[in-house]
Amino acid sequence: MAAEEDGSRDASLPVRKKQPRQQLTKGMEHMRSYVTVDPTSSATSPPVEEDAYGVPATYQPVRNVTQKPTENNPEKRTDPFQFGTRYLEQGDDIFAHNAWDHVEVDPQYSEFIESQTIFQRENQVSDFDKQRFNTSPEKWWDKFYSNNAANFFKDRKWLVQEFPVLGEVTKEDYGGVTVLEAGAGAGNTAFPVLHMNKNPGLRLHACDYSKKAIDVIRAQEAYKSQEGADQVLKADVWDVAGEELPPGLTPGSVDIVLMIFIFSALSPDQWSQAMRNIFALLKPGGAVLFRDYGRGDLAQVRFKKGRYLDENFYVRGDGTRVYFFEEQELKDIWSGKLPATSGDGEQEEVPGFEVVNLAVDRRMLVNRQRKLKMYRCWMQGRFRKPAEADAVE
Repeated sequence: MAAEEDGSRDASLPVRKKQPRQQLTKGMEHMRSYVTVDPTSSATSPPVEEDAYGVPATYQPVRNVTQKPTENNPEKRTDPFQFGTRYLEQGDDIFAHNAWDHVEVDPQYSEFIESQTIFQRENQVSDFDKQRFNTSPEKWWDKFYSNNAANFFKDRKWLVQEFPVLGEVTKEDYGGVTVLEAGAGAGNTAFPVLHMNKNPGLRLHACDYSKKAIDVIRAQEAYKSQEGADQVLKADVWDVAGEELPPGLTPGSVDIVLMIFIFSALSPDQWSQAMRNIFALLKPGGAVLFRDYGRGDLAQVRFKKGRYLDENFYVRGDGTRVYFFEEQELKDIWSGKLPATSGDGEQEEVPGFEVVNLAVDRRMLVNRQRKLKMYRCWMQGRFRKPAEADAVE
């Protein structure tokens, strides 16, 4: 208070010099020799805008490589833009872009992944903490959103690039369509879809098992400004792995289900019930749009002591959980049979989803200023409920 009244005192206060940004966080220091590179060019790399836990909120446009770089065209640009075709070739400047596609990890880094996995497994979470983190996991997400509100996540601007069908269903003349996002978080998928929407027949349901996350969605002006009967976006608390279906939705009423970085937040023993619920909600022929973490991703490798819950299943420092998938593993999970109850009350198994598409999205993100290379690995798929599917109750 005294300092505010006497401005002359401000001059006597020591001026704290601005500290340069650290090259590595403490959580990545053990990876120094595997993620740092020597500068090979004076080219600058734009910063990578990051979403939650290192998932980029935007992707630099990726172009089909059909020509060699020249002085006037160092980025090898051609049109139209195409996803997944920016290859790092011999002689390319690694810092010319902030991301390169389909980059396999080098042998040294692959060995580090193996040794790091062994270290994590040998220094896992205590039995007491396993019980604590696996019981009522939604409370950890409530705490997370209470601390971060809507500021932690950035809107996913890459949605239509990754899932073009979202661009189609939001067109004015598309007609009636119901889209459900399971694990909607703070609405960073739902709101971009709402903003691009010109389809009066779209009904978008954003659900999450964190009540706090839903409160964050409902508090946004874009949500509150919707008109009553014509409300496009509705947000409700719902546990995708619970025993009930979401409010306002009935079996066979949904055309598209979005599952973006949510399946990995469930424990493996919850997957079957989650898929059973999604299967029940979808119309025959309805689709699941899926994106999640792949095995060996930087987010997995950087974990140190006391984060390993089970094989490929970890707990973050904030108490939220995350699983890392392999391609064949996901294919087996989503194409497997689902438990069902027959008309006479007997338990049986029925055919599950068709795997329309499933691929590994490997990228190397680079940071020119901090001289870092970061190997990322995500899984992306499209799963479909068979057109003549039996009911799962």
